[in-house]
Amino acid sequence: MQPKLRALFFDFDGVILDSVPTKTKAFQILFGDYPTEIIEKVLEHHRMHGGISRVEKIAHAHAHFIGTPLSEQELEKWATRFSALVIEEVIGSNWIEGAREYLEHIRNSELKVFVISGTPQDELRYIIEKKGLKDIFHEQLGSPIKKPAHITTLLKRYQLRPADCVFIGDAFTDYDAAKDTGLHFIGIQGDVTFPDDTIVLPNCCGLETAINDMFKTR
Repeated sequence: MQPKLRALFFDFDGVILDSVPTKTKAFQILFGDYPTEIIEKVLEHHRMHGGISRVEKIAHAHAHFIGTPLSEQELEKWATRFSALVIEEVIGSNWIEGAREYLEHIRNSELKVFVISGTPQDELRYIIEKKGLKDIFHEQLGSPIKKPAHITTLLKRYQLRPADCVFIGDAFTDYDAAKDTGLHFIGIQGDVTFPDDTIVLPNCCGLETAINDMFKTR
């Protein structure tokens, strides 16, 4: 059966909102009492692992860069501090160019549209509601569940074929999640360099054309 576009899966930070710098700054503040070389390692790990939950990043930093693993209670406190630093800043972030227009364009379409993010799920849904996007997305799913598991669940729940779906993301986590579950992938350029055969856009302005071309040629 010829593939037909039926669903779009969006990452959030760096794809819909230009909120990655806000979260980078939050990591810098959060680890501000540590030596510069540790802060630099934390920030580099954050940049290279977009789409992974902050809890995993904080735990990794303490275990591997600082050398003092956190208890579950301590980790929860660090994650709560991070949320306090970012949530209102993310709500106030600018849109990735073209994202708002494209989402409005598909608001009343027949497409199934989802957000899958590394942001904690309750926080993600709060931000989406504040940005007036809640009615666009059929579901908004975040951490602690990993992206491939979310995708698999949604494919089953909505009886979707992977060949009829596209994941739009800005991180290797997104790329890997799409490949692991059989979805097509479009990269929005951020801090990573995707494989040469990947469709990559500088922002969301050309998203409609890229998606249409993807399905015309298949």
